[in-house]
Amino acid sequence: MAKAGFMAGAKYATLTAGTFFSEKEGREGRRKQILSSQAHELVRELGKLKGSVVKIGQMMALFGEHFLPEEVTEALHTLENSTTALHWSTIEAHLQEQLGSAIMAQLDIDPEPLGAASLAQVHRATRLSDGKQLVLKIQYPGVADAIDSDMRALVQLLRLSRLVPITDQFNQWLNEVRGMLAREVDYDLEAETTRYFRHVLADDPRYIVPEVITEYSQKNILCLSFEHGVHINDPAVTELSQPRRNFLGRAIMELCCREVFEWHRMQTDPNFGNYLLRVNAGNDHDQIVLLDFGAIREFDDDVLGPGREMIRGAWHHDSERIFNALTALDFLSKGAPKALLQDFAELCFEAVEVLQDPDRFPPPQNVLNERGEYLWGESDLPKRIVARAGRNALSVYFDVPPKEFIFLARKLLGAYTFLHVIEAQVRGNTIIEPFLGMGEAVDKSIVSSKLGK
Repeated sequence: MAKAGFMAGAKYATLTAGTFFSEKEGREGRRKQILSSQAHELVRELGKLKGSVVKIGQMMALFGEHFLPEEVTEALHTLENSTTALHWSTIEAHLQEQLGSAIMAQLDIDPEPLGAASLAQVHRATRLSDGKQLVLKIQYPGVADAIDSDMRALVQLLRLSRLVPITDQFNQWLNEVRGMLAREVDYDLEAETTRYFRHVLADDPRYIVPEVITEYSQKNILCLSFEHGVHINDPAVTELSQPRRNFLGRAIMELCCREVFEWHRMQTDPNFGNYLLRVNAGNDHDQIVLLDFGAIREFDDDVLGPGREMIRGAWHHDSERIFNALTALDFLSKGAPKALLQDFAELCFEAVEVLQDPDRFPPPQNVLNERGEYLWGESDLPKRIVARAGRNALSVYFDVPPKEFIFLARKLLGAYTFLHVIEAQVRGNTIIEPFLGMGEAVDKSIVSSKLGK
């Protein structure tokens, strides 16, 4: 790692030195091109490693766009979560040490993993006494103990590479990443969170949450019931009828609303790998299998309240409410011109068009069908928002957004993307309206308190 960082830094410094003799107009473009090239080279080296180093790089890709060079963030997005699995002999020895021979004798474990990621790999197993199908999520030996040393090594690499400015904001972000990693390797916490979601969704047939099998779980081994399903982009999903896809879309957006407004617990990594869809052949409803509760974060009202107020402000087209929420989040500095603030408010109004009542605030006509349902698959909303944000001159008045705001934004974007991919046709307002009043008085009070009113 040190060698990779030093070589990248030396090459970057040498190449950028040459730009001083180029024309001023092309100098910045050439510098960015070099930065991008060196960042991709460094990321390729990271991708060869296992453990928390790769996971840290992935988290940088998700959250670093707010304080890292664009070229570096783009390169980090190429890091894949799927890595080469450890050989079965290593995993088997680890299982023997953790579970013991007596427990191992009760299980028939498939040596071929279902999947491998940066922190763990998953193997399917059968309980011999009754044939129950299980999965074992097996944390790589030593990963949890190496987080701090991996963090120090990665920071040293970035410092040597000279590709990333080591600022106070960057250091604060690293502390947050350290906390996220610590939660992801805490399988006792993941088991508790899995049980919580299994409990609150027990009476809702739309969702399936795996059962935690305690007798085969240890500090760094999590045993769950095996739940079959297909991935979201499987042909079995895309070939479903429109009403069935609408049903799944409503279910995923309602789950998002419950996390934010009701449970105050959010899946902060809403990638498609955390979902499977159980497509039922008969007339029964299709179901969503929820996986991987290691990235669940619990928030109190003091933290999440202003974020919910920002959603309400955008939904009601209430500019003042948005500005108050932004200020309470320490996201908006004082002195921003009113015209620019209003321009930003308009951007927020557009951002929630998928959740609006089309009769009150109609979206572009091409994303509505004859019944007034939003055509999620036809929508280019993220592209429009990015273009509009790029034209907004407010950037100098914004601070780096708090991590809770980033989690909330990504949560909503994840739900949007799900409905977009399955081409749902759903009126979003009929989903979110029942949730907007939940805790509204408390959230308003929190924002007022933060504003000193």
